[in-house]
Amino acid sequence: MQKTSRETWLECAENLRDGALNSSDQGLHRVGAELQRPECVLAHSSGRLFVSDRRGGVTTLWPDGRQQLSCQTSLLPNGIALQRDGSFLIANLGPDGGVWRIAPDGKTTAWMNDVEGRAIDRVNFVSNDASGRVWACISATDGSDKYPLRSASGSIVLRDAVGTRVVADGLHYTNECRVSADGRFMYVNETFGRRLSRFRIADSGELKDRETIATFADGDFPDGLTLDAEGGAWVVCVGSNRVYRIASDGEKQTIIDDAVTATAAELEAAFEAGTLDRTQLSAARGHRLSNVTSLAFGGPDLRTAYMGCLAGDSLVSFRSPVAGLTPAHWHW
Repeated sequence: MQKTSRETWLECAENLRDGALNSSDQGLHRVGAELQRPECVLAHSSGRLFVSDRRGGVTTLWPDGRQQLSCQTSLLPNGIALQRDGSFLIANLGPDGGVWRIAPDGKTTAWMNDVEGRAIDRVNFVSNDASGRVWACISATDGSDKYPLRSASGSIVLRDAVGTRVVADGLHYTNECRVSADGRFMYVNETFGRRLSRFRIADSGELKDRETIATFADGDFPDGLTLDAEGGAWVVCVGSNRVYRIASDGEKQTIIDDAVTATAAELEAAFEAGTLDRTQLSAARGHRLSNVTSLAFGGPDLRTAYMGCLAGDSLVSFRSPVAGLTPAHWHW
């Protein structure tokens, strides 16, 4: 008898629930070694992986195990976006903020330091879409390590052939964002709003008609976001080390729950008390995972999921029952 969709996802979650890393073909596997703050990961059709590196550049992981850091700069790369010419756009979480370009030869230049006459503070994420547009997420106007837990001052900036402009604001700590396969909708995680939101993308690029797709609680703070080929949205929760899939019908499925109960409770209590800060959230660990923050689908069939993290020195991968949505940079 053919398995139902729900049974397939329950089986996937069961395979990932217990056991040490690298213990089985169905489980979790370490990828890479001696990485430094590999917060964001991108996969490529060549089999290469690209990860952000706290030393100021991007580290490439080859299928044969080789690793190479592009350069060392004063930037603190968070989100990264591969470009057609082999360069990378870097969302700089360091004090200088902005989006920067690292050329294939390592030369680093400012790419977007202001928008609509205002300087850009720390930038959390940057991504391309299939139409050639670049989207950048600014989490809040206050870029300090004491999170603005109660204020919604985040925004999304669009850069396209028309120019650079804010296309959505009033977001409650904007994190990763993704454009749907048909190009009609923008999905975005609002970390301290504890929700996955969706906007309609107008012809002008403005983001309209925000709606809540899923909400989170109990120590969950939505951070990483990617989409799959069946219309599902995958949300990685920083701190709790939980990964969810939000199906196209809105059903929320737990794929990985590696939370340490006491740690998740401490994060939740600090959030409610208004004291949660970057240091506490960044230091959280799971039983096996080192504070996962992002997810990218790769491999020949786009069914290998690779997770970036804040506190580990490697990526972690697992096999998914469904392929990821082909990223814009897949064949670049």
